[in-house]
Amino acid sequence: MTLPIVHHPAYCADLPANHRFPMDKFRAVADLVQREGLLEGKAFYRPRPAPFEWVALAHDPHYVDQVFTSQVADKVAREIGFPMREDIALRARCATGGSVLTGYLALEHGVACNTAGGSHHARRAHGAGFCVFNDVAVAIKVLQADGAIRKALVIDLDVHQGDGTADIFQGDPDVFTFSMHSQKNYPVRKVPSHLDIGLADATGDADYLATLADVLPQLIARDTWDLAFFNAGVDPYIEDRLGRLALSRDGLRQRDLYVIRTLRDAGIPVAGVLGGGYSDDIDELADRHVILHRSARLVLGQKEAPVV
Repeated sequence: MTLPIVHHPAYCADLPANHRFPMDKFRAVADLVQREGLLEGKAFYRPRPAPFEWVALAHDPHYVDQVFTSQVADKVAREIGFPMREDIALRARCATGGSVLTGYLALEHGVACNTAGGSHHARRAHGAGFCVFNDVAVAIKVLQADGAIRKALVIDLDVHQGDGTADIFQGDPDVFTFSMHSQKNYPVRKVPSHLDIGLADATGDADYLATLADVLPQLIARDTWDLAFFNAGVDPYIEDRLGRLALSRDGLRQRDLYVIRTLRDAGIPVAGVLGGGYSDDIDELADRHVILHRSARLVLGQKEAPVV
């Protein structure tokens, strides 16, 4: 079975050349996925832009309307970090629609990956930290409203704490949010997830992977999960421009393989989203991000192999 991978050309909007957010990485990730043959000759799954009704399941309708009409208040736009133009709004809608589609494909195939997503700083009332809409939160809400799932687990391994996802699902008994991140990194004011693990600066592969291996089986055993969203941010990498941890590339690979394999061994479908990653070298950054897709393809292939 070919790994379902979701992509839309609108994931890559235009930003000034000196902007801190590496927007071109989304195009580079898609190109690398194709060059490496991870699609196995097939096409990307192309999502529809998320409609208002979907996004408003997770966000304040007033804020959603502001984004859709490019009338976001200047203060909020500054907190997001993007000029709130029509193409930026379309990008957010497509990435969100992409995570919705990734969730459905994961339910069908066991594993699926987006080439964007993981905008975990967007809270119910507004966006922040380069995140306009919280695509994972919207996806879970849409899947729940459709009756496709009830219980969802969020495994957020971006280097930054998932404050927006935590905000949206506070008090929700059907969604469990887990964030393992750099404690001293952004955001300064964190919204408590159901479980947060804040790591010390320069935490490396051994301690990181040991902590994850101690926690993930416990999370799986907490409930019967219909779906897990995995935010595979690559900013815990030692040379990431905005990270404070010290994972190697092999550490990232071991992390992704462990998460996806452990969830699949427990029978939980996995929807992988890109998460954060920051570098001036777009090719290097894309190669880091595609660790997610390589790992998912490997696990999916192992699941298909006959038992001898």
